[in-house]
Amino acid sequence: MGDTIVVKFGGSSLADSSQFKKVKDIVTSNDKRRFVVPSAPGKRYKGDHKVTDLLYMCHQLASHGLNFDEVFNLIKERYTEISRELNLDVAIEDLLNEIKLNISNGASKDYTASRGEYLNGVLLAAYLGFEFIDPKDLILFDEDGYFNQDITEANVSEKLEGVPYAVVPGFYGANKNGEITTFSRGGSDITGSIIASGVRASLYENWTDVSGFLVADPNIVADAMPMDLVTYRELRELSYMGAPVLHEEAIFPVRKYGIPINIRNTNVPLDKGTMIVDDSTPVKYKGITGISGKKDFVVISVEKTMMTLEKDFFRKLISVFETNDIPIEHMPSSIDSVSIVVQASKINHKLKKIIEEIRIFCNPDNIVTYPDMSLIAVVGRGMIRTKGISAKTFTALEKADINTRMIVQGSSELNIIIGVENKDFEKAIEAIYRAFY
Repeated sequence: MGDTIVVKFGGSSLADSSQFKKVKDIVTSNDKRRFVVPSAPGKRYKGDHKVTDLLYMCHQLASHGLNFDEVFNLIKERYTEISRELNLDVAIEDLLNEIKLNISNGASKDYTASRGEYLNGVLLAAYLGFEFIDPKDLILFDEDGYFNQDITEANVSEKLEGVPYAVVPGFYGANKNGEITTFSRGGSDITGSIIASGVRASLYENWTDVSGFLVADPNIVADAMPMDLVTYRELRELSYMGAPVLHEEAIFPVRKYGIPINIRNTNVPLDKGTMIVDDSTPVKYKGITGISGKKDFVVISVEKTMMTLEKDFFRKLISVFETNDIPIEHMPSSIDSVSIVVQASKINHKLKKIIEEIRIFCNPDNIVTYPDMSLIAVVGRGMIRTKGISAKTFTALEKADINTRMIVQGSSELNIIIGVENKDFEKAIEAIYRAFY
């Protein structure tokens, strides 16, 4: 199916009938857009409810034997309004009544939550004139709720083989007993990716309410530019450091076959958005791809002369954190000192205990802690072959009068991690951004 495009639309893209019209224009403007994956209706305005949240509320009330009519009526209004305004020939009332009855009779949380996508899929299929395919017949989970990629891929490939155009709702599948099972929140991204890999699509378009990913957080850099191109690996680095990007699991199915993902804006369909591409794609841009970061880390600096000559020094040091169940984020070292970077929330009340254990096990010359630290990742695979990226970055911080407390650069040279104090976090991101854009 090599020339097929799979398109996924988020909740804001399908929040009401006027958004449905935009979606139809997008889908029908290119006949390669053959498989459409919808989310449940999102918020129409500030203070509105997402349908999935309302469904969870219905399940919660029903499971305590409480009346959920009032909440369910809000859901009913949303779907009947969309159906009426688009003049659809769908027995939406009957479907809603059946779902309500099932919830009353103790339907599972996963079943209840999945109905938002299911109903939106039924309406969208009718509106586009596409076949409706229920993902419970495609996407398989095992009894522990884990997604089975191999069987699912075979199912998708086989069942969509002769289908010219179809709508497949996002977010859920079923286990081998046929019980509805959902992905975690944001799971429609994963469904889109699974369908794209199953049909070996040439492209997976993910339509949302932003024109792709931005180089920096728009709450910090108001005029942040969109990224044209980002690789799967760069995206992982940026999302690990807190950038709000695609659901992690949504990348793996398409990454396997090198299928690019295009993040597009339903409300501004002419914007070309961000293209997420295979890691082997040649680098055109000789600069940075993106900047992201997180606040609230603690850095514990352990100093000991000749520590590298002690064969078990690092093992002892790491084991202190391991036995206290504290994950280490980074561990930059020099000849006589090593710094351990951990999230403040993970260590808060254990700090004294950790320091005491390091003294006992490692016998260091000195231990210094630096609380209230932020980490900023400057990411770009053009960095390795481009002179002066680090110089430009640190000159910008110096000009902004920001004290750099720590620098980590991995051997892959895909990113530089910079530690600054929490109070300088926003100022530092702004300064680095301005140096390159």
